[in-house]
Amino acid sequence: MKELIGLSKQELEDEIKAIGEKPFRAKQLWHFIYNQGLTDFDLMTTISKPLRKFFKENYTLSRPKVIKNEISSDKSAKWVIELKDKKKVETVFIPEEDRGAVCISTQVGCACGCKFCLTGTMKLQRNLSAREIVEQVMVARDTYNEWQNAVEEDNRVLSNIVVMGMGEPLHNYDNTVKALKIIMDGDGMAISKRRITLSTSGVADKIPLVAKDLEVKLAVSLHASNDGIRNEIMPINRKYPINDLMEACKEYQDLRGKRSYITFEYVMLKGINDKLSHAKELIRMMEQYKIKAKFNLIPFNSWEGSEFTCSDDRDIIRFAEALMKAGYASPIRVSRGRDISAACGQLAGKNANYD
Repeated sequence: MKELIGLSKQELEDEIKAIGEKPFRAKQLWHFIYNQGLTDFDLMTTISKPLRKFFKENYTLSRPKVIKNEISSDKSAKWVIELKDKKKVETVFIPEEDRGAVCISTQVGCACGCKFCLTGTMKLQRNLSAREIVEQVMVARDTYNEWQNAVEEDNRVLSNIVVMGMGEPLHNYDNTVKALKIIMDGDGMAISKRRITLSTSGVADKIPLVAKDLEVKLAVSLHASNDGIRNEIMPINRKYPINDLMEACKEYQDLRGKRSYITFEYVMLKGINDKLSHAKELIRMMEQYKIKAKFNLIPFNSWEGSEFTCSDDRDIIRFAEALMKAGYASPIRVSRGRDISAACGQLAGKNANYD
């Protein structure tokens, strides 16, 4: 049977037309699937019984298999999801006092090979389809009963999406764009583009397209203040060096307008990138390229086999103070979900066997 989840709005309408039904049936299905989160055609009571029977016999609205759902001591959650081909991905929910972000994956594994990231040790196995990306958000909404028919929008806990899970989203550009457009659609999940952040390790040639095609917020995994260090810890820098990356960020910002800030993620690695001289290099970089920037300083989350250790607290604070003195917001991230290997850089299957 054919899966309907993951079809674009136009593809769903084309499918309905192909079986001889009128386009408004596609709108009904879209509402039931993405606004109410239904998986049973029999519950779609505004559709006639014969048509519901036809849908049930020819289409499916299945959810992926969740093989583990863990809750951290800080209330963060992680789902280990098994795909149809038995590959596995991880999705994380990070709650805050009045909101929360679902961190979704776009690939099984990752080709970037960042040395401080556990996902990079898996190597790339394959891209996720648009359906497999969207389904991660659906699993989270199922778990917390947060579909439109259950919770008012202003009271939702699952308020934001961060595309920061396993994989490099800009290496799976078409499927990521398709999935996010489904997630943002106002007749369905209706998660505003202002509440979505896409994070990239620096695929420079695709960054301006994010502004044109999606208009979501951008986060860049920078993690170094010069090419020498970045080449060593992030192999992608050899293809897209800092100059190319900053030029792409400037173009993104020009397309998005004056109020658009880019968040630069910076993992703090002891003795590698945490000196005051590195902070000063970052300041000069932002000034040179005229980037409106915020920094997110991330204490390194250790994992078995890693060659790195986290910077000392005093060095992280000193680094943050230097950036803030220059006018750049530089919060130090509080690691969440570390006890269930759900923190930044830890997604790669401590709880699942990745073949």
